[in-house]
Amino acid sequence: MSDAKRATVYFDPEIHRALRLKAAVNDRTISDLVNDAVRLALVEDAEDIDAFEERAPDAVLDFEEFVKDLQRRGKI
Repeated sequence: MSDAKRATVYFDPEIHRALRLKAAVNDRTISDLVNDAVRLALVEDAEDIDAFEERAPDAVLDFEEFVKDLQRRGKI
């Protein structure tokens, strides 16, 4: 990781303890665990963006019109 960037991150003491214990148990560094967690969060974000873009062409349903339509049809 020669091109790694350094950052200061402040953890809640209990979270930090959990990270230290998990790192020790898995023979990894806290940096590795945090990098993996951030990478996973970014993958999830990318999936959300893809899903949003796939639905972008869908018709937009106006809430007020929908409720009024339910009322007109005697559903509410």
